[in-house]
Amino acid sequence: MMENKTNYPNLDEDSIKNIIKSSTTTVGIMVKDGVVIGTESQATAGYTVATKEAQKLFKINDYTAATISGGVADCQYVINQLQALSRLKQIEEDKVPDPQYIASMTRNILFSGRSYFMCMMIVGGFSHKANNGILLGVDLLGTLYEEERFISFGSGSPFSLGVLEADWKPNLTKPAGIKLIETAISSSRERDAASGFNLQICSIDKSGFKQVQ
Repeated sequence: MMENKTNYPNLDEDSIKNIIKSSTTTVGIMVKDGVVIGTESQATAGYTVATKEAQKLFKINDYTAATISGGVADCQYVINQLQALSRLKQIEEDKVPDPQYIASMTRNILFSGRSYFMCMMIVGGFSHKANNGILLGVDLLGTLYEEERFISFGSGSPFSLGVLEADWKPNLTKPAGIKLIETAISSSRERDAASGFNLQICSIDKSGFKQVQ
């Protein structure tokens, strides 16, 4: 996760990809009746650890959460927009919007910016409409991915994905999912210089958002 970023009008596509790649570790997995989402708390400024306590996991509403990677200022702006849009939608329809709506709003914001926002996000939660967990990823160009098993973004993602490929199974219980995410992110913290310090983990099912760590 990069602590400082202003604007990068002269960067080509490869340079943008490298900025996003050297960021963090964020992970989301499907479990029985919901999702578990996690990250760690290190933010860097170049080769310096800017803070050990960066918030990278955010509650958007009672049934949706998001992780961030990329430029901190950009990600915070997008998160604030999503929280506000979610509240407005809830007032209009008198119900909490589904994770798919939040992911669509994320895609619209990032697509409209077209590389202006240095931001990649995992959006996950519980859909009352579909009566199951939903896990989606959105990149800085507004590309939307819907995953049926797991997803990981950031420079530490190859290490986490190796753990998930080996150990994820259908219908994982929530406690087993939490343990798996702990193992996956810990693997990234051991091997990726841009990932470190405390875990931030939440679970979301039909009973709503619950902060685990």
